[in-house]
Amino acid sequence: MDAKSYPSATEGEDRRVRIREVGPRDGFQNEPETIPTSDKVRLINALGRAGVERIEVASFVRPDVIPQLSDGVEVLHRIELPPTVARMVLVPNRKGLENALRERAYFDEAALFVSASQTHNKRNVNRTVEETMADVRGMGPRIVAEGVRLCAVIATSFGCPFEGEVPMGRVLDLAEQFAEAGAVEIGFGDTTGMCNPAYAGRFFATAIERLPGVEITAHFHNTRGQGLANAYAALEAGCRSFESSFGELGGCPVPKGSTGNIATEDLVSMFHEMGIDTGLDLGGLIDAAREAQETLGRRLTSHSIVAGPVIWSPGERAGA
Repeated sequence: MDAKSYPSATEGEDRRVRIREVGPRDGFQNEPETIPTSDKVRLINALGRAGVERIEVASFVRPDVIPQLSDGVEVLHRIELPPTVARMVLVPNRKGLENALRERAYFDEAALFVSASQTHNKRNVNRTVEETMADVRGMGPRIVAEGVRLCAVIATSFGCPFEGEVPMGRVLDLAEQFAEAGAVEIGFGDTTGMCNPAYAGRFFATAIERLPGVEITAHFHNTRGQGLANAYAALEAGCRSFESSFGELGGCPVPKGSTGNIATEDLVSMFHEMGIDTGLDLGGLIDAAREAQETLGRRLTSHSIVAGPVIWSPGERAGA
């Protein structure tokens, strides 16, 4: 597939946002029981039918590190999505990049990642931040040269469970290094749900100003129940690109107890009620989340799974 061209987060209609679904990677990897490949394919296809146009599908990590994602190549080969859907893969290191590029025909975007916290980065990938970024400087241009859209992810952007506060300046310095390596989109992750709406607003206003021409993406977790409020604050600050996970799947394996991403269907429900266009079919997303709940055999924490979509037209209640 050829790399797709996108407008920056601030171009086009102000009342339109873009959402990447990360459940098939970020969500599935935290499930304790192995999900059959056929079920993963079925659920991803359901997301495609709901109009999702950006999906994080797989990760090229070592199978012994995250066994749940060891079938990533097979999933990439078997999913049936419209050609308009951008398929993203996560690349952890140079070896992962070599493996990914052998499957170049099956994805459009590749994400490189680092933790803004030294302790989290060491526990997550057993490397210092400096070692990770040295690899980024080599891998980034290689990815761009292959015609793949390069994205970046900075975990623990809003706080670290081991170190506490993470300075905004440190996070944005890393973002600038990613941009210099060729990243056209940078996602800021609230990995263990430590952000609050006031800080989210200040952070995204500053990031958008400091990184002109780069798509700025918000990735919030709902660990402490502030995920949607943080998304709203980011929206008010000018952010128009978000990541979320159907069914509120996901979390962070380091440390234990970090619950999932904000639910895609809850995020879309909020935006639609505000008159913000997502291009997604809310009913289809809820159906996909309920299907995931049935497949996993446990109750998921998305509110929309229980409540369903709002049945009245928002009308005058809409407005950001």
